[in-house]
Amino acid sequence: MGVQELERVDLGEVPYLEAMEAMRGWVEQRRAGTIGDRLVLLTHPPVITYGTRTPPDELPRADSPVPLVEVDRGGQATYHGPGQLVGYLILNLRERGPGDIVRRVENGLIDAVRSLGHETLRRDTPSGAQSLVGVWTPRHEKLVSIGMRIRGGVTSHGFALNITSDLDEFTRFTACGLPEVAMTSLAEMAAERGVEAPGEAAVRDAVALAFGARRTGS
Repeated sequence: MGVQELERVDLGEVPYLEAMEAMRGWVEQRRAGTIGDRLVLLTHPPVITYGTRTPPDELPRADSPVPLVEVDRGGQATYHGPGQLVGYLILNLRERGPGDIVRRVENGLIDAVRSLGHETLRRDTPSGAQSLVGVWTPRHEKLVSIGMRIRGGVTSHGFALNITSDLDEFTRFTACGLPEVAMTSLAEMAAERGVEAPGEAAVRDAVALAFGARRTGS
C-alpha cells in the first residue's frame, strides 16, 4: 500500500448504518489532516447493500428478511453478514501518489490469502463487460468483493472477504451484477483441500500485515 504509515483499527460487529456514519467522520478527519490513513476491520449484521446504478431486477424480492441499503460506493449489490471480514480504507491518495488503488487492494488481499495457504487471483475486465474487480479462485469463484469511493482525494468503503459466510445469502439476489458467478469462502476452500480453515483473528492479522497496517495504541 506504499511507504506511508497505515493505522490498523479493529472493531467488532457494527450495524451497517452506524459504520457508514462513522466512516463519513473519518473521511472528513482525513481531509482535514487530523487523522492519518487507516484500515478499519470489522463485521456487520446481515445486510444487502447496492449502488445507485444497480438495476432493480438484480435486488432481492421485497419480502426479503435481510435489510436492503443503498450506498454511495462503486459496485453492484452484495451481502454482508456474520463470518465475513469487512475492511474500510480511509486513504489520502494525494499523499500516496499515483497508482491504481483498486489494483493495490486486490494485490494486497491476494498476498494475505496466500499467507493463509490459498492461491487466488485478480481478473481484468473485458471492455464493455460487468466489472470483475475483486479476488477470485483459479476456477473463477469470487472470494472477495471490492467497492470503493474516492472524493476529494480520499477513499472510503473497501472490501468484504468471506471467511465462513453463509453463501446461500448471495443467491437471493444478483451478487456483484454477475448472475453466473458463484461466491466462495475461505472455509469452503479449506474444506475442498482437507485443511483447517483460518479463524477471523488470523485473517485480520494476515490482511493487516499484507497492507502494512499497524496498531498505534490510540
